[in-house]
Amino acid sequence: MAKIKRSSGKGVRRAAKSQSRAAGARRAKAKTSGFVDSAMGVLPFTEEQWSTIWLTIIIGGAVGIAFVIANLAGVPAMAQAQVSAMASDAGFEVKRVRVTGTSHMDEQAVYAIALAQRDRPMPEVELESLREQLKTQLPWVKDARVSLQLPSTLAIDIVERTPHAVLQKPDRLMLIDLEGAELEPIAREDAGGMLQISGPGASQQVAPLGQLLAAAPALQPQVEAAEWVGNRRWNLTFKSGQVLALPEGAETSAKALVKFARMDGQNRLIGGEVATFDMRSPPRIYMRVPGRADAIELAANSAAETK
Repeated sequence: MAKIKRSSGKGVRRAAKSQSRAAGARRAKAKTSGFVDSAMGVLPFTEEQWSTIWLTIIIGGAVGIAFVIANLAGVPAMAQAQVSAMASDAGFEVKRVRVTGTSHMDEQAVYAIALAQRDRPMPEVELESLREQLKTQLPWVKDARVSLQLPSTLAIDIVERTPHAVLQKPDRLMLIDLEGAELEPIAREDAGGMLQISGPGASQQVAPLGQLLAAAPALQPQVEAAEWVGNRRWNLTFKSGQVLALPEGAETSAKALVKFARMDGQNRLIGGEVATFDMRSPPRIYMRVPGRADAIELAANSAAETK
């Protein structure tokens, strides 16, 4: 007689549970995929850009792991060579140079230095060395921010020096910044309206001169030229052609200039008949008028004027 084999109830339950788990996994996967797709839709990247980003992360991770393993093995030079080779094979080498921040200087001078890095694997680009090259070889460059942007761009952001005055040298006029750094020669016709600085050692005194003029802001726009005399004091020439001889010492000369500004505000000295104002013997000021043999001495002994 044929026997009828009954299926176990436990087996049926196990199958049902397995199907339930599979269905739950499919639902979870669908929800996750939907979330990822939604997130990718919100972010401003195309599918091709996402592929590039993930490829960059994967290859960058592989390069990093190879470098760590080689270093742990005690062969850093081999590690560097291996990382460079992997990076180059993966397309991580300098193919493009981008320069920003140039306003006064010719940016082609920056490219002339930076393009030496072209086709070099990115791990071999010495960013700090390139930064120092730019600072030392290009007078306009006060600083530079140099960085690598994957997969193939060398980015250079230049911090330019700001032209401040014109330095009169024996053979030419030189544009300088507030620190006295020489930027480039300048034609006389292009130097009009800029502060003219002269005298041996004057380029080292540009910053102190700026502080001196800042003590009397009302006079500063009237100053056309400044001569550093005897490596110890300044003669200021106003746009009117009149000359003010200041005493030695930063504090003493600043006080004299402030006093002169006060007197000019009261008596309109600038633009008058006096050709030279001599304040080298405070608290007096000597004024010389063209056509007169003797100087006019103006006593300034009051406590209010000597402060």
